[in-house]
Amino acid sequence: MVIESTATDTVASLGENESLRRTVSRLNVGEIAGEWTLVGPGDDCAVISAPDGRVLVTTDTMVEGHDFRLDWSSWFDLGWKAVATNVSDIAAMGGKPTSLVVALVVPSSTPISGLEAFADGLREACLALAPGCSVVGGDLASGDLVVVAVTAHGTLEGREPVLRSGAQVGDVVAVAGTLGLAACGLDLLLSGRADLVAAWDEWVGVQRRPNPPVALGVAAADAGATSMLDLSDGLARDAARVAKASGVSFDLSASALLGFEARVEGAAQALSGGDSVATARLTRQWVLGGGEDHGLLATFPASAVLPRGFRPIGVVGTASPGSVSGVTLDGVPIGELGWDSTSH
Repeated sequence: MVIESTATDTVASLGENESLRRTVSRLNVGEIAGEWTLVGPGDDCAVISAPDGRVLVTTDTMVEGHDFRLDWSSWFDLGWKAVATNVSDIAAMGGKPTSLVVALVVPSSTPISGLEAFADGLREACLALAPGCSVVGGDLASGDLVVVAVTAHGTLEGREPVLRSGAQVGDVVAVAGTLGLAACGLDLLLSGRADLVAAWDEWVGVQRRPNPPVALGVAAADAGATSMLDLSDGLARDAARVAKASGVSFDLSASALLGFEARVEGAAQALSGGDSVATARLTRQWVLGGGEDHGLLATFPASAVLPRGFRPIGVVGTASPGSVSGVTLDGVPIGELGWDSTSH
């Protein structure tokens, strides 16, 4: 049963147990009951079925002031993003998300309505991005800042996991999902320009609520993907990770990226004051170095039929000693671009 709270209810006034009870009451209602959940929230542990005999496990942490700002994102946004950033990792292994546990640290003055909206975001993201997956447990604690820590589980359903280390020379490099939209949205928010944020609210929405193509992870695995990775830190940085793990190089095609750049060109023009050189630089930076789109980067044999939703953007070559990152754009080495969560 969902319990409605008043505007004056806070974590401090209700206490941990009641705050957690009211939050959990919104998570697994009716249609969200997890397909793999045998015992859900309420006991010391959840019980999840694992018919494959193997379990995919990933975790991610979001810290206020570092990964998000509450004046930019709603509590619903945080719940949605917490799910999106984790189920995309499961998808990148060729798996299907089955369950999540969520630990939340909040100031004691936090309104219960905020926690309820956070739970609503978790629930709706599971329904939209990973049907059959649900939140099966977690923890609530008090602290000075908001911290969200999620652990996600997934199943391979008999498939072999798609690793970063499997790319082969001659493979096609392809992406699914968006490139550069989340980074564009972040720069729009950082600009402080309410008019620009409103004009490109869809791109800002990708920053607040990523929409990873989760189902395409399984489709890529079934199509013979040799390597795959969640695009969380930018195309150039994440491609370099696959290239290094596989002992190969990636040569990306500038012409194949033009469509992604065109989508953010208008926002770049507005932010750069119409300067054409600055606009071109900004669009390229967003597409190559912008993180948090949470699309999928994969490599496929040249003979493979790419699943609908994947677009070829380059080829895999032999390792190039002259390239620092192992990634080139039309043969020109790309420097260290992308998001580093430990340095911001």
